[in-house]
Amino acid sequence: MKRYILTGTPGSGKTSILHELKRQGYSIVEEAATDVITREHLLGQSDPWMQSDFIDKIIHLQKQRQIAASSYPDACQLYDRSPICTFALSRHLGYPPSVCLLEEMQRIEHERIYQREVFFIENLGFCQPTEARKITFEDSLLFEKIHRDTYTSLGYELIEIAPKPLAERVQCISEWMRQTLDK
Repeated sequence: MKRYILTGTPGSGKTSILHELKRQGYSIVEEAATDVITREHLLGQSDPWMQSDFIDKIIHLQKQRQIAASSYPDACQLYDRSPICTFALSRHLGYPPSVCLLEEMQRIEHERIYQREVFFIENLGFCQPTEARKITFEDSLLFEKIHRDTYTSLGYELIEIAPKPLAERVQCISEWMRQTLDK
């Protein structure tokens, strides 16, 4: 099974791209961080990213989803972020990597969970804050750089998806996937 990661700065349009790819029949594994934030908000935590176990909660959910998706019959899956993104988030927030995070990073590397090619969705020139995404555009650009640096330092190849209309971005990924899967 081939597992591809889609990542990028918050507000880059990544989730919209994935929803369209899912509509076209691609197997998608949803992002964990937004769900962790939403669940914590429902529990009364206004700033869950300030909790010491925030990163570990994301890692646990990502691992759970990845393992569950391993039983899907699809030859190819697209992941809305990965533990590598969570590692970048930990860096962005200034947290030292937890034991849980480091163990998951070792597991995905040792088991070769994800393909080395990663779709990197470039920023759109703005970042619209949401209840789960409370980040300025300027901070999102810093986060984007941390993401790039983290992936490349770990030996991943970034497939840059430029800021274009949604249909063009989706087409770029679809064409790349078709060419790769046909080989």
